[in-house]
Amino acid sequence: MTVSLPRKAALGGALAVVAALALSACGAAPDNASSTTKDGKSAATATSAADFGGMDALVAAAKKEGTLHTIALPRDWANYGALIDGFQKKYGIKIQNESPDAASQDELNAITSRQGQDRAPDVIDVGGSFGLTAAQQGILAPYKVASYGDIPAAQKDAQARWYNDYGGYISIGCDAKRVKECPTTFKDLLKPEYKGQVALNGNPTKAGAAFAGVYAAALANGGSFDDIQPGIDFFGKLKKNGNFTPVESTPATIEKGETPISIDWDYLNAGYAKEFKAKGLDWKVAVPDDGKYAQYYTQGINKNAPHPAAARLWEEYLYSTEGQNLWLKGFARPVLLPAMEKAGTVDKTAAAALPQVTGTPTFPSDAQQTKAKTALTSGWSKAVSG
Repeated sequence: MTVSLPRKAALGGALAVVAALALSACGAAPDNASSTTKDGKSAATATSAADFGGMDALVAAAKKEGTLHTIALPRDWANYGALIDGFQKKYGIKIQNESPDAASQDELNAITSRQGQDRAPDVIDVGGSFGLTAAQQGILAPYKVASYGDIPAAQKDAQARWYNDYGGYISIGCDAKRVKECPTTFKDLLKPEYKGQVALNGNPTKAGAAFAGVYAAALANGGSFDDIQPGIDFFGKLKKNGNFTPVESTPATIEKGETPISIDWDYLNAGYAKEFKAKGLDWKVAVPDDGKYAQYYTQGINKNAPHPAAARLWEEYLYSTEGQNLWLKGFARPVLLPAMEKAGTVDKTAAAALPQVTGTPTFPSDAQQTKAKTALTSGWSKAVSG
């Protein structure tokens, strides 16, 4: 699973690469000599820290590389700013974070269009279905972080080409100073008093948060993981009665009052509530009982990463207790939360601040997500056009 600009997890079809990513003719090929140990072990082929000679060897190689290339990581999305700063301070490795508001498909496009170049992304953080797509395309390197065994089987690739990282629930955020009575369910959103106020965080054919919003609406209106059409129809109704606004929700549009009701991940809406309080906004967050939808985002390492040791060290950091707790402080639910609770290493204060949700989350399968994306690609524009 945005802050200054929404981090859109693109969903579906081959998208045109944005101009900043398309200009890939320049850039020297990476020199992996610094990523090879004296006894000939290469970070580019290491499938674990142990395979490379241990964490000390991995840290040394990563420091020698000196740089990590990331993409599509807004600093205030799930506390990524603290993660970036923490990694740089701990290891002295500079993170170059390109296009914070880029989409998941843009991330994959950047890998494929910049093969062999030093400016290619070393790692990706994408919507769940894109981890699968990247693995199928053969562009991810198998690598088991030290805590790989603690990641639930359903949240990782058996070949360790991708693993889920943090997640949350779709929620309804609301500016209580502009909206007299904030909605708490999808059914509420149809009320006439919300005319022109209901927004999504992006276009659901391109953005993971928006895609999840439509999926949640489907669950609230008789649909299922196998049938997203009721969700598409629901937004068609919102558009017809004038409640749905095509303005994509961002912190800026919220502050301006353009999107006073925003359907988005709970960790983003919860983060907004904390951020906006100092600015005089009263941002309320509710996880709708009639449409509970939870999902994770996914990590992966570029098979041809220009900084392979730094890429692997970054993943080790993200899946360490420190990294997982930093996501937790950003109101996101880290994938290792159950293991950390069992081990007693979880940040209890951060865990207590999570938006309250009852019940056990369930997740759509890869096949169900693919089916849903196909339905959205063919039906979304018609549903909300005009």
